[in-house]
Amino acid sequence: MSAERLADVLTRHRVDEREQALCALLMRPLMTAAHSQFAAVRRHADFLRGWLARETGWVLRVERDCARLYKIPADLDDASRGAPGFDRRRYVLLCLVCAVLDRADPQITLRTLGERLLSAAADPELAARGYVYALNAAHERRELVYVCRYLLELGVLHRVAGEEEGYVQHAGDALYDIGRRALASLLACTRGPSMIAATNDEALEQRLRLLVEEYVPDTVEARRNAARHHLARRLLDDPVVYFDELDAEEKEYFVNQRGAMAARLRSATGLVPELRAEGAALVDPRGEITDAALPAEGTSAHATLLVAQFLAQRAQAEPSRRTPESEVEAFLRRAVEQYGRYWRKNAREPGAERELAEEALSRLARLKLARRRDGAVEARPALLRFAFGTAEIVPPAQASLRLS
Repeated sequence: MSAERLADVLTRHRVDEREQALCALLMRPLMTAAHSQFAAVRRHADFLRGWLARETGWVLRVERDCARLYKIPADLDDASRGAPGFDRRRYVLLCLVCAVLDRADPQITLRTLGERLLSAAADPELAARGYVYALNAAHERRELVYVCRYLLELGVLHRVAGEEEGYVQHAGDALYDIGRRALASLLACTRGPSMIAATNDEALEQRLRLLVEEYVPDTVEARRNAARHHLARRLLDDPVVYFDELDAEEKEYFVNQRGAMAARLRSATGLVPELRAEGAALVDPRGEITDAALPAEGTSAHATLLVAQFLAQRAQAEPSRRTPESEVEAFLRRAVEQYGRYWRKNAREPGAERELAEEALSRLARLKLARRRDGAVEARPALLRFAFGTAEIVPPAQASLRLS
């Protein structure tokens, strides 16, 4: 191999490695040394730090055993964000668990964590707000286990021995190492919660905004940089960005700069930009940095595709049409006759269409393919991009033959 050819191969390898490291960080902003891309993140830390600061305004810190990308979300009103399966009660529990871990020795058992958690949960202010946590019932122990498994996934906890299910049944325990660096990096905000005065429940949304509020100098250049960062964050984090979601300044910048911006984001991430009259999206051709794929396997995903087709056909005939969610449920009830034999058993039972419709519409809304308002749903422009045909169900045996 000639020297020039070798240099080209090495350059291509370095670019590919940077791309994979960046995508891994976007997917896993809190990354420990156990992650397969951690070594690449460390090797390209200077490049990644500079690129992210320039294009998104996000801060990246890379330590010996942990990397943290402090992603500030562009849309604070998107209720679909957050840890999967977490409601307000579990978030409170997560905060209490982290407070206990912060004061604990390097190792802690699940039982000890639960005992100390009871003291933390007995705070009168929590009781005054109706938060009660006693660990007497199995469902409360399962909530604790759910939070611990989430922290295990993040690398804040490392299981040394035992298992969590035994603790739920009062038949065992688990021992953890505490990842101090990951624990200290868990919270991503621009100022600490203790710096924001606690007032009342009505001010909660405002207090959450203050957690991630960024200072923007009142100059033309600073406002343009802020708009660029905001748009880049949305393109990297959201399935699609519509013009009607942007304010006037962001829309003007996006109209003039979206081609150049999309090219820069593509060169660094490998995501494929798709620019349309209604907005833009960065398509993930490998499906590696998305947590809500469509199409996907399973009854819920199949029902989502059917509902997408149902809504798209209606929107093609009448673009502004809003379909009552009850009509979506009725459509899925009828679909049982044709596709029910491929669905899970409980999805075929009378009344199951309500849950199935909720799952499908939630997924479409999360992907910004549909918008739900006042008990009705409307198709978004990205949904009309797809041309749907008759569904083809391939039996597993035939599918295997096709793959072989």
